[in-house]
Amino acid sequence: MSKFEPITPGEILLEEFLKPMALSQYRLAKEIGVPAQRISGIVAGKRSITADTDLRLCRFFGLSNGYWLRAQAAHDTEVAERTLSSSLKKIKPWSADATQINTPADAPTSHG
Repeated sequence: MSKFEPITPGEILLEEFLKPMALSQYRLAKEIGVPAQRISGIVAGKRSITADTDLRLCRFFGLSNGYWLRAQAAHDTEVAERTLSSSLKKIKPWSADATQINTPADAPTSHG
């Protein structure tokens, strides 16, 4: 497992878009109609990308909708995998041959 922290969407935004385009966080915020604090929070890694922000950023940068949400999901998944690593190792994948815990007689029923 890597010792490096997973790359945040904010790092991608800063390094791959803002810096090369010489675009300030404040200017981006004004161009896409959001508070500057939203962009600074994303760049600082303290705020996640929402669907609203994704659509605005994708429109502005000419990207397909969902680009930033996919980056956020990839980041969140990697963080969760690292956090849950020992717990996940204890979970055995389901197989058709697995013994069922609830037999038909044990299965919960609903009474309406």
